Amino acid sequence: MPILERGTARDRDSQVLPKVPVPLLKQTLDTYLKCVQHLAKEEQFKKTRAIVEKFGAPGGVGETLQKNLLERRDKMANWVYDYWLEDMYLNNRLALPVNSSPAMVFPKQMFKDHKDALRFAARLISGVLEYKALIDTRSLPVDFTRGQLAVMPMCMEQYYRLFTSYRYPGLKTDTLKVQMKAASSALEHMIVACKNQFFVLDVVANSKQLSEEEILSQLEKIVKMSENAEEKLPPFGILTSDGRTEWAQAREALIKDQINRDSLALIESCICVVCLDEPSGLQPSDTNRALLMLHGGGHEKNGANRWYDKSMQFVVGMDGICGVVCEHSPFEGIVLVQCCEYIMKYIMESPSKMVKSSSYRELPPPRRLRWKCNPHIQGLLAASAERLQRLVNNLDMNVFKFKDYGKEFIKQQKMSPDAFIQVALQLAFFKCTGRLVSTYESASIRRFQEGRVDNIRSATAEALAFVKSMADERGAFSDSEKMKRLGDAIKAQTSYTIAAITGMAIDNHLLGLLRIAKELNMEKPEIFCDETYLASNHFILSTSQVPTTVEMFCCYGPVVPNGYGACYNPQSDHIIFCISSFWDNTETSSVVFVKALNEGLLEIRDLCNRSNATASKLAVSSQGASQPHKSGK
Repeated sequence: MPILERGTARDRDSQVLPKVPVPLLKQTLDTYLKCVQHLAKEEQFKKTRAIVEKFGAPGGVGETLQKNLLERRDKMANWVYDYWLEDMYLNNRLALPVNSSPAMVFPKQMFKDHKDALRFAARLISGVLEYKALIDTRSLPVDFTRGQLAVMPMCMEQYYRLFTSYRYPGLKTDTLKVQMKAASSALEHMIVACKNQFFVLDVVANSKQLSEEEILSQLEKIVKMSENAEEKLPPFGILTSDGRTEWAQAREALIKDQINRDSLALIESCICVVCLDEPSGLQPSDTNRALLMLHGGGHEKNGANRWYDKSMQFVVGMDGICGVVCEHSPFEGIVLVQCCEYIMKYIMESPSKMVKSSSYRELPPPRRLRWKCNPHIQGLLAASAERLQRLVNNLDMNVFKFKDYGKEFIKQQKMSPDAFIQVALQLAFFKCTGRLVSTYESASIRRFQEGRVDNIRSATAEALAFVKSMADERGAFSDSEKMKRLGDAIKAQTSYTIAAITGMAIDNHLLGLLRIAKELNMEKPEIFCDETYLASNHFILSTSQVPTTVEMFCCYGPVVPNGYGACYNPQSDHIIFCISSFWDNTETSSVVFVKALNEGLLEIRDLCNRSNATASKLAVSSQGASQPHKSGK
C-alpha cells in the first residue's frame, strides 16, 4: 500500500481524476495463469490452462463479457466500486468483529482516576469534532502518492464517509448508507456507550458547539446515569456483534416497537460511537490491547459496549486501553490512520488545557436510549452473546515487535521495505508449511475516481524460488544465488505492486467479468467454477501494510478459517506485526508463525550482511590490484 504525502492545496474537487481502467483480457488471463501455476498441482494446472484458453479464445465468452465491461466503464465513474463493495463486504455474512472490522490500538494511557479517563474522552471528542469540521468544509489537504510512481493526487471520497456512514444488516446482503454532504454538517450528536447502556450526547446546543469542559460534564452525567440499576436495560449492542443475517433478523424483531425504532434511528444518524469501557482486568500487553479493541473481550467484559454497524467507534477504557474499531466498508486503513493521527496529535499537544468557559450554559442532560424487550428478543440477546464468546475464545492473536532492524536497514540494501517484508512473510509461511498459498495484499487505487483497492498477489514464482533456496538444508545454494533470488522476488513483488496501483491487477477485473456474466443471466463461466480459481480466491494469508507516524498500530483477524491475518507497521528501526489466526484450526498457530517470521527476518538480514561484506572485500582487493606499487625509500 503506497504511503501518503499530504498536499498543501485546499480541496481539489474540481480536479477530475482518471477512471479505473479495464485491463486487456489477454493480459489479465496471462497474469492469472502466471499467478496460479506454481501454487496448483501439475495435472490441475493443465486443466486450468485449457479452461482459460477456451474462455479467452476469439469469439469466446470472455470477449463478450469484456465488451460489456468496457461499456459499463464508459457509463460509470468507477465500474468496479459496487461489485467490489458487495463482494468484499456487503454480501459477507460473517460477524463484523474480528472477521471484518479492523482496530487501531492507541498507546497505553496512564489515567490517574475515572475523571482523568473522562477528560481524555472529552479531549478526544473535541479532536473528532475539529477533524470533522475540516472534512465538512472540504479543508483537508489532498493526499498525494509517494513510494512507487509518486506524486499523484488521490481520491478524497473515503474521508467524506468517515462520520456519515452506517452499515444496515440485511438477510442476504447489507446496505451501506452514506448521508449526503449537506446533511453531514447537520449531524449534531454522538452515541456514548457506558456499561452496555447507550446515551445521546448532543455536541451542539443552541447552534453552538460544546466546549471541552461542557463535554466532560456531560460525560460525567452519562457515567452517573449508567450506574442507576433501576433504569438498566439489556445489552442491545451485543446484537450488532452477531452474524449479519442473525442481526438482520433480530433487527426485524426490534423495529416492531416504536421505542426501538426511535433508538435505532438515533444510533444510525450519529457522528460516531464513543465507548467508555470498564477495566478489563487483563495485562495491558500489546496483544491483549489488540484483542480488546477487536472484540471487547466478549459479553462478560466490554463486548456488548459497542455498536458495530457504525463506521467509527472510539474506545476509551478506564484502565487506559484505548483505540478505534472501524466498520471497514466505507474506507481503507490509511484513511483511518490519517484521522487517528490527527486526533492523537490533538490530544497530545495540550493534554490538560481545559478552558474554563466564562459564561456557564445550562445544558439539557444527555438522554438514555430506551429499548423494549420481550422473551423472544431476550433469547436473541443470549444467542448473540454466546456466539460472540465463541469468536473471542477462538481468536489467536500475537502482536510482535521485531526490534533487530526496521525500514532504514532495508532501504540501505536498496530494496523496497514493503516488498522486502512481503517476501519475509512468504518465507515465514513456507517455514511453517513447506508451501506457498494464495496471498492478499491490499493495494490502494485511490489515484482513480472513487478508487478503493485491488490485490497484490505476493505468492509469486520468484518468491517461491527464493524461499526454497533459504530453506534448503543441503547447502546447495551459494549466498550469491540466494541474493539473486531475493532480488528477483523483490523485483516481482514491486512490479506487481505497480500493476495493482495503476489499475492493472487481475482480481478486480476477474470479479467484473464474473458479475457481468451474472447480470447477463449467463451460465457461470467454467473459469469461475474451476478448482484453481476457487483456491486462488481463498486467501490463507491476508496481509496489509498500515504505517503510522504516531505510536499506534492496526490489527485484524484472518479472512478464512484456516488462514492468517498479517498486518504490519514498518518503523525506521523496528517493525510491528499483528499476526492472527484461529485456535480451532490445527494447521495454524500465531506463535509458530511469529517464530518463523523472526527467524526468516534475521536470516535475510544475515544473508544481506554477508553479501555486502563479500562485495566490499572484492572491491578492496580489486582496488589494491589496480594500484601501482610504490617503491620503498
